Amino acid sequence: MTQRYKITVEYDGTDLLGWQKQADGASAQEFLEKAIEAFCQEKTEVYGAGRTDAGVHALAQVAHFDLSREVDPFRLSEAANAHLRDMGAPVAVLKAEKAPADFHARYSAVGRAYIYKITNRRAPLVLEKNRSWGVPVTLDVAKMREAAKILVGHHDFTSFRAVKCQAKSPVKTLDRLDIRREGENIIFETQARSFLHHQVRNMVGTLKLVGDGHLTADDVKNILEAKDRRAAGPTAPACGLYLSKIMYV
Repeated sequence: MTQRYKITVEYDGTDLLGWQKQADGASAQEFLEKAIEAFCQEKTEVYGAGRTDAGVHALAQVAHFDLSREVDPFRLSEAANAHLRDMGAPVAVLKAEKAPADFHARYSAVGRAYIYKITNRRAPLVLEKNRSWGVPVTLDVAKMREAAKILVGHHDFTSFRAVKCQAKSPVKTLDRLDIRREGENIIFETQARSFLHHQVRNMVGTLKLVGDGHLTADDVKNILEAKDRRAAGPTAPACGLYLSKIMYV
């Protein structure tokens, strides 16, 4: 009898080509599949809740897979982590649990949350080099927060959509986009049922221009209404983005 398992996974995306398996480099999905096979002697496909890009990190990616036999979830996570360590993979299984047969990491999800981190200081980044976007010019968080409110809600986000985005519709509902300063760090927290490709990074790249005085909140409103990617700001670097939570009913 097949048993489905749900795992919560953390990874450092710096040296990964993203979540999804690629022919020309390492991915979180491939590392996990190899670790599970090494432990269970069984090939299986691991399905993730979200396809993070190269360089993007995950604090709590969720995935599922099926095995032909039952394995104690704690033993499964311990063994998978041992093999991941042996491979030198920047991936860890935080939790493993049995899941019902109809659970799907991606399609059962009702919400996704991301964090984006900017380190706002003159000095270049050393410890946080691959984990934050270093911005040397002082950013006005209050103005960024005001402009962010315009993006919350049900909108056509074409202006913040990657040119190669494969989503059927550019219309999404952004449930949350909060911005706060913690010392030299500026933290963006955003949540929606789903996001367009590069949507979070494109919103952050545009709001950064508000923070440094190049754009205003009215400009952001006009950019949203333009429904044209060329109207918005640049795509923020992947290193500052973290998949932070997947929500289920």
